[in-house]
Amino acid sequence: MMEKDGKIYVAGHRGMVGSAICRALGKNGYANLVTRTHKELNLCRQDEVETFFRQEKPDYVFLAAAKVGGIMANSQALADFMYENMILEMNVIHSAWQNGCRKLMFLGSSCIYPKMAPQPMKESCLLTSELEETNEAYALAKISGLKYCEYLNRQYGTDYISVMPTNLYGPNDNYHPTHSHVLPALIRRFHEAKLSGADEVVCWGTGQALREFLYVDDMADACVYLMNTYSGNETVNLGTGRELTIKELAELVAQVVGYTGMIRWDTAKPDGTPRKLLDVSKLESLGYHYTTELEEGIRLAYQDFLENPVRTER
Repeated sequence: MMEKDGKIYVAGHRGMVGSAICRALGKNGYANLVTRTHKELNLCRQDEVETFFRQEKPDYVFLAAAKVGGIMANSQALADFMYENMILEMNVIHSAWQNGCRKLMFLGSSCIYPKMAPQPMKESCLLTSELEETNEAYALAKISGLKYCEYLNRQYGTDYISVMPTNLYGPNDNYHPTHSHVLPALIRRFHEAKLSGADEVVCWGTGQALREFLYVDDMADACVYLMNTYSGNETVNLGTGRELTIKELAELVAQVVGYTGMIRWDTAKPDGTPRKLLDVSKLESLGYHYTTELEEGIRLAYQDFLENPVRTER
């Protein structure tokens, strides 16, 4: 169990994932949080990270910082996604170990699993076949991070764990028109179409790809729960175990937003991985189950979008 007065560093606290973890920690009585903005601490600078850990010496670390984006962003900046994610996670994990961090959680992504992995995807299918080309660079960086945690455990006896969330959404998401993931991108697209009175909205691909979505506050609750209950070298999938097509998702988002026009699919654009459904039997066997259903989560996300328009520009 994490001690209530232990010093906890949340890397990436301003992002959707990190801010949700901060909320979950506060809800569970953890108040001794350490955070730094990117301007205050550049995690890609080894000297800055080493100085921070030497001075602060956090007892626990949640590594939620990452360079993230959707299909377009990943495919256009392969080198950037690989370099920035790999170097920041190695800097943080290594400095945590050097400075006696008692427990660390590394957050990855379901895109680390093989493109054609058996569905639903078990944790054991990692590295069994080739990755999806459009996000291969990001996936390789994330795989390196979770493997480094495993190797520190095996070589030095650390207690560093990793979790692999499915597609996340919710408060503090990124709604940028080209750099966001599919669900927030759809929220923005349908909202703007509603305001402009557009007759149709064009969406990428065929709409037949299958995806799973987890409300970010459910993910954060699971993270705090696992930091208190789980130790092991194998990662833990965080998801709902439920899926729908992108077409069904688009129709649901349009309904929540209140857009009544047509949805047209640009089949010249990629679908990405055909199906990505996590096997969450391990998570459930450890005693955690999600609570927020998708439609309600989208309503909460849309409310956040309306209340925080500045996030559409980042």
